[in-house]
This record gives sequence, C-alpha cells and structure tokens, in this order.
Amino acid sequence: MIIPYNQRTGNESIVYFTRDLTSRGLIKAYERVCGNITGKVGVKLHTGEKHGPNIIPRSWVRKLIEKDLPGASIIETNTYYEGDRYTTELHRETLKVNGWTFCPVDIIDEEGVVNLPVIGGKWFKEMSVGSHLTNYDSMVALTHFKGHTQGGFGGSDKNIGIGCADGRIGKAWIHTTPGQPDQWDIAKEEFMERMTESTKATIDHFGKNVTYVNVMRNMSVSCDCEGLEAEPVVTPNVGILSSTDILAIDQACVDIVYAMTERQHHDLVERIESRHGLRQLSYMKELGMGNDRYILIDLDNGGKRMTVKEAVKGLKPFVLRGK
Repeated sequence: MIIPYNQRTGNESIVYFTRDLTSRGLIKAYERVCGNITGKVGVKLHTGEKHGPNIIPRSWVRKLIEKDLPGASIIETNTYYEGDRYTTELHRETLKVNGWTFCPVDIIDEEGVVNLPVIGGKWFKEMSVGSHLTNYDSMVALTHFKGHTQGGFGGSDKNIGIGCADGRIGKAWIHTTPGQPDQWDIAKEEFMERMTESTKATIDHFGKNVTYVNVMRNMSVSCDCEGLEAEPVVTPNVGILSSTDILAIDQACVDIVYAMTERQHHDLVERIESRHGLRQLSYMKELGMGNDRYILIDLDNGGKRMTVKEAVKGLKPFVLRGK
C-alpha cells in the first residue's frame, strides 16, 4: 500500500499543478520548471502506436515547442516487441500516421547504443541507451501519466527508463532473464528496480539539465504501447504537473490517484497494486533520485499551496475528448 504522507521522511520538493488541460496549461506548467533547460534539447515523449487514442495531443506539444523549445527534437527509441515501432523504418511510418511531423523526431537508437553508468544499482552497473542520447545537452521528460501492463503505472520513471533504453539490448536487460525463452519474465519488484536503475543512468547523465512534466489525462490502465487495444478509460482527467524532481512528480501523481473516490480510481489502483508498481517510488527514494515529500503549488490560484484532495475535488466522470 501507499506510504501515508506523515510517515515519509526527508526534504520536500516543489511540484506545480494546473487543472488546465490545454496547450496553455502545458506551457504554464513547463515554464515553471525550465530554468536549467539549455543548449540542444531532447523532448522525451511517448509518440504512441498508430492511431493511439490516449497520447498527449500533438497540437499541445507543437505549441509548447514553438513557444519555449524552438530547435528541440522529440526523442524516441524503437520497441522491444514486434510491431509498428519495432524497426526505425516502421517507427518513422508510425510517426507520420500519428502526426509527429512538425519538428525533428530523433529515434536515438537508430545508429547504435552507448552504455551509461548506473551508480549504486543492484541489477546493473551500466545501461544500454540509444547512442544519440549523448548528443543532447538537456532533456524534457514530457509524460502521459497512465497505467502500465507491467509497471502498474507509467510516469516519468517509465517514460525515461524504458523509453531511453534501446530496443534490442537495454530493454531486454530490463525485461528478460538471459538464456530463457520468455521475453517478459521479469515482473513486480525486480522489474520496477531494473526500470528505475535505467532511469537513473539517464538522469544522472543530464544532471541538473533535466525536468519533468506529467499529463494526467486519458488515463487508461493500459500503456500507450497498446494503441487501439488499450483498455477503456474510466479514471477522470485531472490536470498537468511539473517538477525538477522525478520522484516528487511521480509520487504526487500517484497520491492524486489514491485521493480519488473508490469508483474513480478502482481500476487504476488495482493495476498499480497488482503489478507492485509502488516499488518504483520506494526504489527511487532508496537510490537518492528525489524526495517523496513535496509542496504542491496551485498555478490556477495564485501559486498557493494545495493538497492532493483539493486537486481531485469536483472531478467529473471521464468523457473521451478528441485528440
């Protein structure tokens, strides 16, 4: 179960929150946490399977890049599973279908891999990521927060840990015990820890030059990897969060889900707990990746401090909106 806030220890980080689920809200949230984003910027975004219904709207991302990140590239990797993003050629066709054509999209494992050190890991000493990752000075993790088939939930940790590991080596290290036929045999606590160590390799590489934005919209229990096969969305839309602390932002999103009514959060909580997804959070804290205590700032109300219960107050039942 989730650790109650009053039982958590350590410092508090700042997490910003807006209910404005539009490009304006996305820009507002990002601009509060962009101070160290300089030089050549990679926007780590899940661009989705063909016609995926739940991904972050392209129009929002386009307006953010045009206003605040001119010259930035979206960065992606090929998938570990066979499908429409398994090879670079297939992946680029899917990008066209989904409309990611308004800025460069760098498939960072297109030309090989590079190993980044994992400091303090118990599963890995290094992680294999797309070689182009090291071409960037800064990274913006722009994450669609939702459920995940193996991770329980997909926040910034999953977006980076799986999303920057290359499609053939890094993702196999995370998902599969070598020398046996099951491509997906690693699960629960071990999977969370392996994925999180992968994330740590990437964010340690960028140091201060990385920031996080999580969009709590169209939150199916399924990952965007499932595309049109994703489970129906039954969790209400919430808003957009941003922080320079990866643990704080993912923890705040999970806390918001748990603060919903039973009817609102039942499916997503069941998905998180059945996969032991909360281990993502506790392991990030053990690895020193951030704080699970935070101050939540309401960007819609003059920057006042707010609670997670205030964030979910008055949530409306989910209604699928157009992309």
